[in-house]
Amino acid sequence: MSIQPPADFSEIAQLIATAKQRAVQAVNTTLIELYWQIGERISRRIAASEWGNGVVEQLARYLAQTQPGLRGFTRANLFRMRQFYEAYPDWEFVSPLVRQLPWTHHLIILNQSKRPEERAFYLRLAVQEKWSKRQLERQFKAALFERTVLSPAKVSPLVTQIHPEAASIFRDSYLVEFLELPDSHAEADLHRGLLARLKEFLIELGRDFCFVGSEYPVQVGGRDFSLDLLFFHRGLNCLVAIELKVGRFEPEYLGKLNFYLEALDRDAKKPHENPAIGVLLCASKDDEVVEYALSRSTSPALIAEYQTQLPDKALLQAKLHEFYLQNASEAADGDE
Repeated sequence: MSIQPPADFSEIAQLIATAKQRAVQAVNTTLIELYWQIGERISRRIAASEWGNGVVEQLARYLAQTQPGLRGFTRANLFRMRQFYEAYPDWEFVSPLVRQLPWTHHLIILNQSKRPEERAFYLRLAVQEKWSKRQLERQFKAALFERTVLSPAKVSPLVTQIHPEAASIFRDSYLVEFLELPDSHAEADLHRGLLARLKEFLIELGRDFCFVGSEYPVQVGGRDFSLDLLFFHRGLNCLVAIELKVGRFEPEYLGKLNFYLEALDRDAKKPHENPAIGVLLCASKDDEVVEYALSRSTSPALIAEYQTQLPDKALLQAKLHEFYLQNASEAADGDE
C-alpha cells in the first residue's frame, strides 16, 4: 500500500524541475553565444582573405583531434555558424531574442528564410508562440510569412479602435489541413474536427487563446441560442466568439455575430474584461465584399477563411516577389 507523500514534497519536486529547466536554458544560451562567436571569427577571416574554405576544413579536423568527444563542429556546421553570425551581426541588438531558441530552430529559419524580414518574422513568432521544431517547420510549409504579408487580417474599424494590437494577433486565413476534411464537408464535420483536434487548432490560433466552450449557450428574451466556439484571449483580455461557415462569406452573417457579441458583453463578460471580438471563419471570401461589409460595422468583428490544404508556396513566393517589386517601384517614384 502506497503512502500519500506530504504536500511539501511536491513543492521540492517543483523546485528541482524548475532548476533543471533553467540549467537547460543556460546551456542553450551558452552554446548559441559560442556558435555566434565562432561564426564571427570565421566570417571576418574569410572576408579579410586570411582564410579560404580549405582552412575551415583544417579547423574542423583540428577540433576533432584536440577536443576528444566534441561533436557538432564539422566543416558544414562551422559554415552554418558563419551563416548564423552574418544573419545576426549586431549581437547586442538581437541576442535577447536569438538566445531563446535552440540551434535546430535557428538552422530551420536560416535555411528556409529567403529575406531578412522573413527571418525576423519567424524568429519573433517562434519565441513568442514557443513553437516546437515540428511546429516551426509546419509554419514554413504553410507559407505563414507570405500569407501574412500578402493578406493581412480583415478587421472592422472598431476592432482597431478597441484592440489596436488585434491586427497582429488574428490572421486573414487559418490552415486546418490536419483535419483531413474532404472537399465537400458540412459545418458539423468542420465543428467536430476542430473539437477533436483542439490542440492543433489552438496552436494555429496562437498561444494566448484559451478554449471556453463549444455551442456556447446564449439566452436572450426567453429564447435559447448557441454560438459555435468560444475562446478567451489572455493578451487582449477578452472573449473571442468564432462562428463557422462552410460556404463563402455573406454580409448578412455579420448580423448574427453582432447579436452574439452583444449578448456576451451584457451577460458573460466580467467587469475587468474588454469587449468581446467576433470571428467569422468561412471557407472562402471576396475581399471587396468583406471590405464593404466591415467598413461601417459598429461591432468588433473580423472575417477570415479556413484552408483545408497546404497552400502553393511557390505561387505565394512569386506573388510576394511581385509585391516587393511594386512597393520598391512606388517608393522610387515617390522620391522623384
